Amino acid sequence: MVISKSKYEEIRQQRLAENKKRMEELNLKKLSDGLRTPSPRKSPMKHAKPRVPRLPAELVTVRRSSRFSDKPPVSYKEMALESMERPRRSYSYQRRDLLNRIYASDEVRAYAIDRAEKLQSDLESDFPSFVKPMLQSHVTGGFWLGLPVQFCKDHLPSRDEYITLVDENGDASETKYLVQKNGLSGGWRGFAIDHQLVDGDALVFQLVSPKEFKVFIIRANEDEEKENDQEDNEEKENDKEENADDLKNIDATPLDNIAKRTRASRK
Repeated sequence: MVISKSKYEEIRQQRLAENKKRMEELNLKKLSDGLRTPSPRKSPMKHAKPRVPRLPAELVTVRRSSRFSDKPPVSYKEMALESMERPRRSYSYQRRDLLNRIYASDEVRAYAIDRAEKLQSDLESDFPSFVKPMLQSHVTGGFWLGLPVQFCKDHLPSRDEYITLVDENGDASETKYLVQKNGLSGGWRGFAIDHQLVDGDALVFQLVSPKEFKVFIIRANEDEEKENDQEDNEEKENDKEENADDLKNIDATPLDNIAKRTRASRK
């Protein structure tokens, strides 16, 4: 069905009128006009007042008592307190190669312990003592030395203390004794490295005072070291004898030549 042009225009005008009427009912025109109105003007920016530079305060001498007029002023500045901790000893040594550890055999370890026990039996009975075989954890890596529990309870202090270790030459080293762990911690590492302790060595600890141990070191490879020293001494003696023989031969040669010359001249 084809609608004529006049009829279509009449319907369009009718719909426009209806839409306009609805917009007036909803006050859409007023709302749109309100949105188009320009925003209110902002209040002008307040100008900050210029700062007036303060005049330097006048230095006034403080009134003091005549008794303190000739003394320097007291300073209330806080001073740093001195540290109460004991300074740590510095040891010059190279880090041991933990991958190339040398473990003592059972025979070498037992032999060192036997010699240590014999040495302990010869010590004075007035001073308590014990034998401590060295393990890898004592002389490498962690450097922790556990002491016999019953010995610690009977003879050592009941709180953490510094204990001195004195070797056979009279050299002293300070170590930290931890009562909860029954062992030596700080300072033991330096003692072990300075005395070149190895796995298998046996140490005799003699408590000569409440905070001092006399330490005797039994080397696990002491016999091998003695044999090597003997071999070195024998080689040195042989070298001396050979050198002496060479000197004799050198000295005798000119004399023989002189004797031959004198015989020839006589003839």
